[in-house]
Amino acid sequence: MSLIKSTATIGFYTLLSRILGFARDVTIASALGASFRSDAFFVAFKLPNYLRRLFAEGAFNSAFIPMYAGQLAVEGKEKANQFASEAMSFLLVILLAVTALFMLFMPQLMVVLAPGFSNDPAKFALTIVLTRITMPYIVFISLVSLLGGVLNSSEKFAAVAATPVIMNLCLIIIPYFIDPLTHSGAHSLAIAVMSSGVAQWLWLVYFCRRRGMLPSLVRPRLTPDVKKLLSLIAPVALGAGVAQINLFIDTIIASYFNSGVSYLYYADRINELPLAVIGIAVGTALLPLLSRQIREGKHEEARHSQNHAIALSLLLSIPAMVALVMIAEPIITVMFQRGAFAATETTATYRALIAFALGLPAFVLVKILAPAFYAHQDTKTPFKIALVCIGVNLFFNLALMHSLRHVGMALATSIAGWVNVILMTIVLRRREWLVVEPRLLREIGSIAVASMSMALALFCMQGVAHEYMASRELIRFMILGVMVTLGMSVYGLACVGLNVMTCRKRLLALFLRVRG
Repeated sequence: MSLIKSTATIGFYTLLSRILGFARDVTIASALGASFRSDAFFVAFKLPNYLRRLFAEGAFNSAFIPMYAGQLAVEGKEKANQFASEAMSFLLVILLAVTALFMLFMPQLMVVLAPGFSNDPAKFALTIVLTRITMPYIVFISLVSLLGGVLNSSEKFAAVAATPVIMNLCLIIIPYFIDPLTHSGAHSLAIAVMSSGVAQWLWLVYFCRRRGMLPSLVRPRLTPDVKKLLSLIAPVALGAGVAQINLFIDTIIASYFNSGVSYLYYADRINELPLAVIGIAVGTALLPLLSRQIREGKHEEARHSQNHAIALSLLLSIPAMVALVMIAEPIITVMFQRGAFAATETTATYRALIAFALGLPAFVLVKILAPAFYAHQDTKTPFKIALVCIGVNLFFNLALMHSLRHVGMALATSIAGWVNVILMTIVLRRREWLVVEPRLLREIGSIAVASMSMALALFCMQGVAHEYMASRELIRFMILGVMVTLGMSVYGLACVGLNVMTCRKRLLALFLRVRG
């Protein structure tokens, strides 16, 4: 399966998930707005997601997929499945212990995670209850990550890419039915989060069993393969832990600002759409491909795959960044401004979105550059770079929080993202794991020029758009649709005018793959 086809498959389901996610967030914003209940729920939702990124997406898969894919290619399916079973059993023991400890010591943990909530006893108590409800999610979603790694290594991307769709459906549907039976909408959402983990796990169990790839529970043992896996996981887990510290810092500081947690959440949800559709999709498809090419000694092909992935990601992420900066206010107005979410909340949120968007290409590139380290089974270097980035993030958080409040925190995250990209690029080029092809540089220049053309078109339309943003909801949707269509059209025509042939081919291939 080609990189474009794999990316298109993952990106399509990710886009579908994000659309459903917007429907979910619109419902949450309308019901809870930016209130103490929304702050409590978002913290309760973030903690298991921090742990998911630490145990599952961040550390486990980055070490597991290269080992599993290598064994599958060289030693066969039976040996690879044996390794997956050993890894799953050991992982499950760790996850159950961590989840139990976190649930037991949740009050003490919340003093560290959201100290600003201590000033409001009702918010503090609600956050503890909601977080205890959501914590089992980490067990099931980590098992989902392992089963997803098994399927992705065999180039079976569709079922795995569809799991976030299941999650969002659970968060939309379950609260609708159980809300009258719970204390508040925040409680029903927390129950839906936990239930979505179970649903996603059952979904992948079905597909793994159908393809004869389902790992089985065995007695947890430190076999040579498990020891090697742990030795690879440790630095990635530390690196992922360092990255999560950045998010913890944001939450800690935001908890002192009224509704700061909610503003950052809503802005980040918009910014994550292109990040997930582009960066995570390309990175997920790239890791098993690079692992296989490097294992087979095809280093030139691996470097070309890396350049191809960078070009594809920048082709979409640079115009996405420009668009989010130029039309941040209309986007937030249309998506969230209704019910308990008023104009004041819109202003605070769209400013944070602009700050996050400035780092969007960097966030995407990190997802593309990191697999080059992991495919070479180097998990220590990203950890060392992450240590530097946490210092950068902390410095700018403290420097900007007083003048820019929650917007300064978003901007600090973007600055740290660019530092991460710069340091990764320097190391990869020194090791010749990344050789920048002249064609890639030409494409980046053309993409930048085309994106600036789009920015000019959107700037000219801002006055008209601002006038109609106070109109009825249907008109606001139509105006935003016109702006998005205008931006995409100008960008596409500029790419054609600049004779960016590879860009045109990639866009056409991506469109055909998604439709097919």
